[in-house]
Amino acid sequence: MAAAPGAHSFTPNMSLTTETTPVLDQHRFDEAALERFMKAHVEGFVAPLNVGQVRGGMSNPTFIMSGGNGNSYVLRKKPPGELLPSAHAVDREFRVISALWATDVPVAKPYVLCQDPDVIGVDFYIMGFADGRVFRHLELPELAPRERRAIYQAMVDVMAKLHQVEFRAVGLEGYGRVGGYLTRQLRRWTQQYQAAQTEAIEVMDNLMAWLPEQLPEEDETTIVHGDFRLENMIFHPTEPRVLAMVDWELSTLGSPLTDLAYNCVPYYFYDDQRGSLEHLDYARYGIPSEDEYVAWYCEKTGRDAIPHWKFYVVFSLWRLAAIVQGVYKRGLDGNASSPEAITRGEQVKQLSAMAWALVEQGARRRT
Repeated sequence: MAAAPGAHSFTPNMSLTTETTPVLDQHRFDEAALERFMKAHVEGFVAPLNVGQVRGGMSNPTFIMSGGNGNSYVLRKKPPGELLPSAHAVDREFRVISALWATDVPVAKPYVLCQDPDVIGVDFYIMGFADGRVFRHLELPELAPRERRAIYQAMVDVMAKLHQVEFRAVGLEGYGRVGGYLTRQLRRWTQQYQAAQTEAIEVMDNLMAWLPEQLPEEDETTIVHGDFRLENMIFHPTEPRVLAMVDWELSTLGSPLTDLAYNCVPYYFYDDQRGSLEHLDYARYGIPSEDEYVAWYCEKTGRDAIPHWKFYVVFSLWRLAAIVQGVYKRGLDGNASSPEAITRGEQVKQLSAMAWALVEQGARRRT
């Protein structure tokens, strides 16, 4: 499953947020209706409207739009077709970025949420545009070691800031339940996986039996992003500084350690599109080891250590497998955000196999 860095071809290492493609046929909508809506509801918008689709991303289709005066905006909408229950909640995305806009967590400026199907047929929201870099390859091959280290430090800094926001103070009380997060996540992703299942995978069944029996006690509730990874950050064009954390579809109130463990999945799993962090010479390469990265997080959040680390990693691998199964199913159904979705079926087996291997190995790495 694992491979050495550079052994495969990858998606482009980095892209600029100005880079778009023509709108995919399955995601086309009435641009004239959207232009009329933006004239009425988006401050500073001037016609005519120009729309391009963001490449990458497997869930809510994302579009970069520009107006006649040069101002740029981003639209996130639900995909077309029949959707899984509770999935693609763009209204929740809009609520959380609106709440975080006044904090030190970097997010795009929220403009407007629309849940009127007469505009473009599905729910959507519009936010500000961040002109910067998106790193799609985890090894950051285009950067020097010092720059790589600074990028990873910036990433963990944003995570620590997010987890230290008092959710009640920013109006997010009720955004999720306090306590019981892991139990609810296990139930939700079991249901989502089973609803999208296309074949029997024994290790997924094993994990769905093992995880509920190993639940650690939860003593902390924070805002969690739910998909916290490098590719969901827009960095300044030249500085190791995050301009905006994006893709908040899975955000809620929950255990912050799930964000951290999910962010560390690349230390365990090789993605043939984005690489991994498994086999690097960390000191030479500049990217922190898993131990060092987790230590940075602990230092920034005032923790001494993280008990039950193995559980959180296994949980994150399993949950990602369930998410990827949904992506794959949408690809088969023809309504995924990216053509890559149809290629993801094998990844479900790989992720779940790695998770079960960790279970069987017992005390591998940190327990």
